Amino acid sequence: MRDVTPDVSVTARRTVLKYSGALGAAAALSSSLAACSSGPESTNDTGGGSEQDRTLTAVIGYGNDGSWDPTQTASAFCMAANHHVYEGLLDTDPISREPYAALATQVPKDLRGTSWRFTLREGATFHDGHPVTADDVVFVFDRILDPDTQTLAKGFFASWLREVRKVDERNVELLLKFPFPEGLSRLTLAKIMPRHVFSRPGAWDDAIKGKAVGSGPYRQTAHHPRSNTTFEAFADYNGPRRPAFKRMNWLTIVDAAPRVAKISGTGAGAQIADNIPYANIARLRSGGLTVEGGAGMNNLFLMFNTRHKPFDDVRVRQALHYAVDTGKMVEVALKGHGRPSSSFLNEANPGYRRAGTVYDHDPDKAKRLLKEAGVSGLRIDILAVNVSWIVDCLPTIKASWDAIGVETTLSPQETTAVFTKMDQKQDYQVVAAASNPNQFGLDADLIMHYNYGPQNLWMQYTRWADDPVAKKLFKDMDRATREPDPDRKKTMIQDYIDIVAEQAVLYPVVHNELMTAWNPQRITGIRAQPYPGISLLQAKWA
Repeated sequence: MRDVTPDVSVTARRTVLKYSGALGAAAALSSSLAACSSGPESTNDTGGGSEQDRTLTAVIGYGNDGSWDPTQTASAFCMAANHHVYEGLLDTDPISREPYAALATQVPKDLRGTSWRFTLREGATFHDGHPVTADDVVFVFDRILDPDTQTLAKGFFASWLREVRKVDERNVELLLKFPFPEGLSRLTLAKIMPRHVFSRPGAWDDAIKGKAVGSGPYRQTAHHPRSNTTFEAFADYNGPRRPAFKRMNWLTIVDAAPRVAKISGTGAGAQIADNIPYANIARLRSGGLTVEGGAGMNNLFLMFNTRHKPFDDVRVRQALHYAVDTGKMVEVALKGHGRPSSSFLNEANPGYRRAGTVYDHDPDKAKRLLKEAGVSGLRIDILAVNVSWIVDCLPTIKASWDAIGVETTLSPQETTAVFTKMDQKQDYQVVAAASNPNQFGLDADLIMHYNYGPQNLWMQYTRWADDPVAKKLFKDMDRATREPDPDRKKTMIQDYIDIVAEQAVLYPVVHNELMTAWNPQRITGIRAQPYPGISLLQAKWA
């Protein structure tokens, strides 16, 4: 297989944009996608008997009608559910993101070479009773590395993984193009699927629509797009994180008010909900719920069309960033649950270093840069996604730009409408939207290649990939990927992030927290994630 930069493919990235919590909203699949089973069951907790027999009910603030194909999906709901249904050779802790043995029996200790061997867990079986074998592992990685199959997962593996070979029924070998220790944590993104199920004609379409057959602690029992998905504990699971709930019912409620209502009050129908609006935190806490945030890569970013003058001038892009009163945005729109960006990475990321260019609020500098660029009388129409917290931030951007003499109008629209315009290469000036690549991991190399690269769809949207600065940046990124020394690699990544900050083509304005609420009288072991979705793999009844 030829070496490629680890960019997400165009087809896969469109899936990301349309169905992902990474963009802060879940759009519906086309009406042609049928439900995997007829007629939704009740979405209420109807489990009777003892507490241990009751159904755990969760409310997810994103749609369950995105792709469920683990090699393709970026849907917040589906990714979270798949972590309970499927296993990788290794999986990662949802907070620390440290890898642990899942289907494999152990984590490799020597990462200096270009060969990793894994032994599959004895007795591991899929939910239909078939044993997990090396053929299933090879089947999944062959799909991911197939040059003729475009998947989201390819962008996370193709740059460094050459091949996966079967040694015998319970042993596989991964052959790397060069030593790449960061690849261990990415193995959780390659969920092992049964070859006998998903090699059948039309099976990948079924996976997209919601069919899920894994070896994880929970078995999917029903799936009703735009309503709910149900699970039960897999009795034959013998892995490291055993199921604590006999049944689970995950509701999809995208609108904030009914989502909050479902977990509120004496008649609450759910024990946990994610994507809690900041305005509801105090009321939920006063009602006895625990509400905690996870600070990570969730961010509001500005994306400029560099083919639309004057946004081809870096000084103009910088001026508009310096003009934004990020302190006010955090205080008013985010209610204190965020921080102005001081790098592309959030400050808690292991690869973080304060960028060489930091856009502290400086309207005088913004005016000076516009004057140096020969720009006056600028009028901007901000094309924005209508995600609620993004909409709350937009008035601050408008007021800030108006204050430096840039006449600004706001055009919030459905997420799919915004990126359909991008896909159709329609003209635009500036886009304001949300992103959170932390659902794929904390790896700075992965995060940056997710956003920047010569074949990257984001760069197609910005029309910047052919710029000489961009071409040098992409080469610097690829050199950093291949750098064997971890300290040197970290420095190289931080250095090219300085270029990304200086150019401000696609760059975060603020990083904010994502809030999760749960009833501590009913469930324990919950940790709020800094990315959309929930993890119940270490939770239990209180």
